[in-house]
Amino acid sequence: MAAKKTSAKSNASAEDLKAYYRDMLLIRRFEEKAGQLYGMGLIGGFCHLYIGQEAVVVGLEASAEEGDKRITTYRDHGHMLACGMDPNGVMAELTGREGGYSRGKGGSMHMFSTEKHFYGGHGIVGANVPLGAGLAFSDQYRGNDRVTFTYFGDGAANQGQVYETFNMAALWALPVVFVIENNQYAMGTSQKRSTSTPDLYMRGEAFGIPGEIVDGMDVLAVRDAGRKAVGHCRAGNGPYILEIKTYRYRGHSMSDPAKYRTREEVQKVREEKDAIEHVRTLLLTGKHASEDDLKAIDKEIKQIVNASAEFAKDSPEPAVDELWTDIYTDLAPQNA
Repeated sequence: MAAKKTSAKSNASAEDLKAYYRDMLLIRRFEEKAGQLYGMGLIGGFCHLYIGQEAVVVGLEASAEEGDKRITTYRDHGHMLACGMDPNGVMAELTGREGGYSRGKGGSMHMFSTEKHFYGGHGIVGANVPLGAGLAFSDQYRGNDRVTFTYFGDGAANQGQVYETFNMAALWALPVVFVIENNQYAMGTSQKRSTSTPDLYMRGEAFGIPGEIVDGMDVLAVRDAGRKAVGHCRAGNGPYILEIKTYRYRGHSMSDPAKYRTREEVQKVREEKDAIEHVRTLLLTGKHASEDDLKAIDKEIKQIVNASAEFAKDSPEPAVDELWTDIYTDLAPQNA
């Protein structure tokens, strides 16, 4: 079966394009600042940046509705910002401060927001996929029409629990969109060296799950594919797989020198496929915005990101007794 690839054909309003540009720019500038803070020793542990992949989550959030859920793995800062989480709280968590979303105890990989229906980055590769199906099952059980976006990478696509989840999701017709963020390198191994099938979305065929390939460097293509997938799920037709071809500009994590690919390869993608530059070009050539308009957006974003870094620096470290919170819960009946 030939690969089916989605490209953007629908138009977007000037307001939509500006919103996508702003959201993607916020993610990139935030991640650049996070990289700086890591280099200064203010972020400990692991730190996986989302630079280059911004169109994936911004495009899919454009297809979401209030109450829809999202869950992802450890490259998660972009997902948090795209769904509306406060940059101050995200940066404070990265730096292990009390003002963070997990009160400084989760760090880069593990923060949550029930208010924004964000159920975490998860450090174990592929382990979030069955959790995402569980979130979708909870909505099906309640009888609403909410959808869960379950993100994972091309490396996680080879994990066994992913296929167990495909089976259950198809069997129960769960409203879950499986989003494979295929940035083409599982840590340091290219997809062609680790994966027997060139198109990962086709692995759903054995379970009767439809899917398609999407250009993940085109936010409009991602949005349109997301709307199609969401419509499929909301109609009660079960899960859908989106294999979104994207590319990360940095190493797998901040400790990765990325010697498994050439500088020329990365630079070529930056120059020819960058998602933010694509929208910038649409705004300028379509006369939806001027250079001054875009400079004003960039200035605003820099102020937000700088403020988040200052908030994180000013926020105190968690108290020692915070070690004992969020470990156990009292399951005894309240009226016992």
